[in-house]
Amino acid sequence: MIAALDWKNTQIQSEKVIRESSKTFFFATRLLPEKKRIAIIALYAFCRTTDDLIDHNEASLNDLEAWRAKVNLKLEDQSDPVLLLWSQVREDFGVNRRYEQELIDGVAMDLSKRGYQTWEELQQYCYRVASTVGLLSIPIIGLAPGATFEQAAPYAIQLGIALQLTNILRDIGEDAHRGRVYIPEEDLVKFGLTRQDILHCTFDERFVGLMKFEIARAKALYQKAFPGIAYLDRSVRVAVGTAALLYKAILDKIEAIEYRVFDQRAHTTAWQKIKLLPGILYRVTTLSSNSSEK
Repeated sequence: MIAALDWKNTQIQSEKVIRESSKTFFFATRLLPEKKRIAIIALYAFCRTTDDLIDHNEASLNDLEAWRAKVNLKLEDQSDPVLLLWSQVREDFGVNRRYEQELIDGVAMDLSKRGYQTWEELQQYCYRVASTVGLLSIPIIGLAPGATFEQAAPYAIQLGIALQLTNILRDIGEDAHRGRVYIPEEDLVKFGLTRQDILHCTFDERFVGLMKFEIARAKALYQKAFPGIAYLDRSVRVAVGTAALLYKAILDKIEAIEYRVFDQRAHTTAWQKIKLLPGILYRVTTLSSNSSEK
């Protein structure tokens, strides 16, 4: 077990990562029981730090593999604050490390792929960088009595894809400045657009049509994923539902700014999150009461 002082310091470091990287997710974690909240923060900090190697630190594939080697160290050999806390959590909760490795594989795709030809290809990327986070979360947040990982996993996968697609749509402009286009080629062709149009931030009726199509796809994914919350322990359903529905609200913000994502970043303010919370609570409570205990 990590010494008390080290545990506290590593917790502070990990919480700082989530507070700075995702206000929506940080808001939702405040609704978790304390032990699970600390563990989920550790998971998020690990995932965020891994992703930031590529997005902000311009790491090479060799750098990423060096990080993988550090991730694979035993708890007693860890020195990185984020990995120290995460190593303790994965031992305490018995997470399946297959998904940890798949997450790193997904981040590596940003170094090896210039784009995606089909929705199926993009789904694989979304699974690796986002669905794996949900799959790693399940043993931490816990299941409802009688529910199994196999029952909950398909919903976690769908939710992860929905969340990542939301990120992609929100960040189209930022990604274009990095020379990245995540929208599948087949979708661009459908609306008469090219990869260069996205890189040049072309905004016209074709782009609006594309955004409407992708937003409808993302909303359908949220709709499919949401019932899976009933498989989770009651103590975490509100937090998970809040994270999902606040992220889904980003799609509404994209619509509200008339799809001008090249020069605006769609987000919900703290006050808007609070205003949405009663409706979210009602929806989660209704879902729980209308679902037999799994």
